[in-house]
Amino acid sequence: MTAKPPTLGRMVNGFDPAAPSDMDERTREDIARRQKLLGPAYRLFYRTPVQVDHGRGVHLYDRDNNEYLDAYNNVASVGHANAHVTDAIMAQARRLCTHTRYLQDGIVEYAASLLPSFGGRIASDGHMMFTCTGSEANDLAMQIAMHRTGNRGIIITSEAYHGNSYLTSRFSPSLGEGAPLGTWVRRVSTPDSYRIPPAEIAARMVREVTAQIEDLQRRGEGIAAFIADSVFSSDGIYTTPVDILPQVARVVHAAGGLMIADEVQSGFARTGERFWGYQRHGLDPDIVTLGKPMGNGYPVAGLAVTHDAVAAFGRDRRYFNTFGGNSVAIAAAGATLEVIRSEGLQENARDVGAFMRQELRNIMADAPCIGDVRGAGLYIGVEVVHPGTMLADPATAARIVNALRERRILISATGHDANILKIRPPLIFSRADARQLCDALHAIIRDGGQT
Repeated sequence: MTAKPPTLGRMVNGFDPAAPSDMDERTREDIARRQKLLGPAYRLFYRTPVQVDHGRGVHLYDRDNNEYLDAYNNVASVGHANAHVTDAIMAQARRLCTHTRYLQDGIVEYAASLLPSFGGRIASDGHMMFTCTGSEANDLAMQIAMHRTGNRGIIITSEAYHGNSYLTSRFSPSLGEGAPLGTWVRRVSTPDSYRIPPAEIAARMVREVTAQIEDLQRRGEGIAAFIADSVFSSDGIYTTPVDILPQVARVVHAAGGLMIADEVQSGFARTGERFWGYQRHGLDPDIVTLGKPMGNGYPVAGLAVTHDAVAAFGRDRRYFNTFGGNSVAIAAAGATLEVIRSEGLQENARDVGAFMRQELRNIMADAPCIGDVRGAGLYIGVEVVHPGTMLADPATAARIVNALRERRILISATGHDANILKIRPPLIFSRADARQLCDALHAIIRDGGQT
């Protein structure tokens, strides 16, 4: 495996301030001022960072009004500065913004509208709880799981990312070696459908989960939960096969643990085929966590949970979050959901995603550096390898990402070796937008990954 630069930790596609660059003087001054005021922990994207001033739809613009095609930011899932969402936020902010300890119509109406979409046990007797971020949602989900089971053990996939709180960072190995895992955390292999025969992946994961549960039990931890992002995005975007999670769930439930579906990245119609990514697997989870695209950029997140999973937690403890589920947050979430449904964005993700994957496979036919194209809906991974091998080639992937940036098209990279191009645009991405991206990518590859 290729080691990451120590100055960047595990962040992929990161700006390295020590690297030579031909940046203009104003950009250098902006970076220096940012580093002085914000400190060393913040990171920037790209070899030459992008300055942004405003956005509209699938585009970002810098202060000189240069246009960038945004094929990365799933947070603005219904498009940057969506009028319906921003109008709802402003109207509610003018009316009231307060916490959840008062009776308010908005929060219960939103829960009533969203809960049926989960299906299974959650739709029949489940509840919603609200936070500000996906990290908080995963933190709360794990607190519930630990309380429900009386156990502490957590099982994750090899390169998972589930948050940056103290607890969630302890089961987010993609943060790198500088963020140590909890002693009660166990990892299982990435479901690498490129290198492992797909028919073997589920059985392999079940074996590994079983072994890790046994180890946790021997050490007195037990199993609280298995948590997974159903597109395994930080592992490298693996969307097939779709028989993995229900088989894992049977093992986890038999040992007394809960199944948590982390939909912070793969939910809200992103995968096109289904509204929630875990539904592609036929999974009936105990808890579903939500975040990122939920409010189209406004900080709102939460979880949906079966009554059985949360009953004891609700009896023995109380939950309160000053800003989680506040009046304006719920207005943003409700308006975003309305746009997804009224504009048919799940169907758009399915259709445009299928079109783009086919275009990328057409490029792959005469691009030996592309080993695999995979994805679901508008969540797509392109594996960059050394030609004639399955060996990861992060250097070429980085060149491609930065060459696209120079053409004002924004994507990123993911996976253990940062060799998988990560394409994750707003759900309003069109075939014309996909064609623009693919044409630029094809030209870059023909030029050997140069700008």
